[in-house]
Amino acid sequence: QVQVVESGGGLVQAGGSLRLSCAVSGTGSTFSTHAIGWFRQAPGKELLLIARVYGGGKIFYDDSVKGRFTISRDNAKNTVYLQMNSLKPQDTAVYYCHIPFGNAWGQGTQVTVSS
Repeated sequence: QVQVVESGGGLVQAGGSLRLSCAVSGTGSTFSTHAIGWFRQAPGKELLLIARVYGGGKIFYDDSVKGRFTISRDNAKNTVYLQMNSLKPQDTAVYYCHIPFGNAWGQGTQVTVSS
């Protein structure tokens, strides 16, 4: 069974940085081949895919985070990271990690950016 656990959220002032981690288990030796994405859901808004890294290295960013957020993966640790810089109050949301293989979602981690 594929499982995902996020960590790294918190409260930060506008302009600050946070790094989220997504630890994946249950993929065996195939972790490096799987796409993994970060979604977020702000209060009253729909779930939004903001970044995804594919097994071949291709990366997608939503326009709202392009140039500020960086997704990366450490295949030796079965972990994907989301480095978030120049945070804005509108980045406040619950952030979720998702792996389509097994359709596994994490529990979410809250990110709050104060103005």
